[in-house]
Amino acid sequence: MESSQVTQGIARAPHRSLFYAMGYAPEDLQKPLVAVVNAHNEIIPGHVHLDQLAQAVKLGIAAAGGTPIEFPAIGICDGIAMNHTGMQYPLASRELIADSIEAMMVGHKFDAMVLLGSCDKIVPGMLMAAARLNLPAVFVGGGPMLTGRYKGAPADLIKGPFEGVGACARGNLSEDDLTEMERSSCPSCGSCAGVFTANSMNCLAEALGIGLPGNGTIPAPYGLRKALAKKAGRQVMEMVKRNIRPRDIMTLKAFRNAIVLDMAIGGSTNTALHLPAIAYEADLDLNLQVFDEISKKVPNITKISPSGDDRMEDLYGAGGISAVLKELDDAGFLESDTITVTGKTLQENIALARVLNSEVIRPLDKPFHQEGGIAVLKGNIAPQGAVVKQAAVAPEMLVHEGPARVFKCEDDAFEAIMGGKIKKGDVVVILYEGPKGGPGMREMLSPTAALCGMGLDKEVALITDGRFSGGSRGAAIGHVSPEAAEKGPVAVLREGDIIRIDIPGRTLNVDLSDEEIAQRLQTWVKPAPRVLGKSYLARYASLVTSASTGAVVKPRLD
Repeated sequence: MESSQVTQGIARAPHRSLFYAMGYAPEDLQKPLVAVVNAHNEIIPGHVHLDQLAQAVKLGIAAAGGTPIEFPAIGICDGIAMNHTGMQYPLASRELIADSIEAMMVGHKFDAMVLLGSCDKIVPGMLMAAARLNLPAVFVGGGPMLTGRYKGAPADLIKGPFEGVGACARGNLSEDDLTEMERSSCPSCGSCAGVFTANSMNCLAEALGIGLPGNGTIPAPYGLRKALAKKAGRQVMEMVKRNIRPRDIMTLKAFRNAIVLDMAIGGSTNTALHLPAIAYEADLDLNLQVFDEISKKVPNITKISPSGDDRMEDLYGAGGISAVLKELDDAGFLESDTITVTGKTLQENIALARVLNSEVIRPLDKPFHQEGGIAVLKGNIAPQGAVVKQAAVAPEMLVHEGPARVFKCEDDAFEAIMGGKIKKGDVVVILYEGPKGGPGMREMLSPTAALCGMGLDKEVALITDGRFSGGSRGAAIGHVSPEAAEKGPVAVLREGDIIRIDIPGRTLNVDLSDEEIAQRLQTWVKPAPRVLGKSYLARYASLVTSASTGAVVKPRLD
């Protein structure tokens, strides 16, 4: 065991003494030391209850013969960080989470870990650490939030106060109604109720095999969520005994299975950042074209908010992710012989699953969309690719042509939208918000939600080298690569340039000749960095790579 390096032998007497100071007994140190990595805090609804789940995990570990030891991980709430400089930090925090888990696990020589997280960057950060360390690990999410109600209708954070801001600005919603909406849209703990980034990643953990069945959809307040956490504690001990490790589970086949599920449920575009980043830590190459290849084959069979009006609670009641996976497996879309944290194959895990509501989980021959939820576009604006959640695009916006309205940051674009300066047909272009230029690749939920609230989501498109929230809907095209700060051709777009978007054709172009683009690039002047000095973001900007490769941080070779 790894832990023998801190618990066994004469030379480890000082180490054992420190354990005894905390109340551990000699027999505790003869067992595997299992970390409970807990991202509990009091600033994220998806994490505020994780202290309770941690207790359940520890009971499971102890009952199965291990010694549970808890330590914390950080977490940022994307919703609270949204639409100000705080949004520079969530994606960058993904690397901090992975690095800090590595430091704690290796520094103390743990034998295994159960990872407790729930929200947007915390889940991928934890899975990156699991892939990097390759010690027995199980991931447990906090579960989705219950559906809110506003004036008798279902509501959530996005189809509620975020879009309500735009409606209020346009005079379609009073401030009193907006106040009522904000107080009723998020009724419980848990990750926000749609298939936004947090819930997307929690669902994909099931397909990857690193999360137990039910991880993606059992609602946060349910007793079954605690039972799942307890089972995870027991199961990690089984993995220790059988020497099952994350890289045995998270193979290239498993990543393809996760992408298949992603396309079927219409998951967040941020999965196109996080899955390649997790794969990178497992020494696997997962590029954007794999997403598009699978998207062209796998239909979209659920329409969970923001794409539709169902919520995660509805998906759970319809049979959950296991039911979706069973439909996909029966049709031959999965390579389901992959091993999972249960010690069984994915196929064995889902063998008894069935769809309980065919309006929520449609048959594959009657999908909501013939193609998957995400499309990858390329063209003279984005030679390395751009990503759009096509399942959340109105049919009339799948092909669009319009004049560019160019902004150098999200703040200026949002001010223009709220000020009524964006008109029907416009293409809002937001530059210098990529991984390096932002830095941190801010989410653009506020601009997209405001446009939706104003009723312009069927008339206006947005493109950016930043990213959009999993809650964004409309013709919102992000991850444009290379980014503007790296002298990508998107940097030379000017006010009034005609942008042509063809999502079915997978193209994103500006109506300029190659010669004109090259000439503009020759005279392009790189803007000054937005952050300087000792800031973590300054270090992050110097090391982070392109969104097209997952925005991973790679060490300098010089």
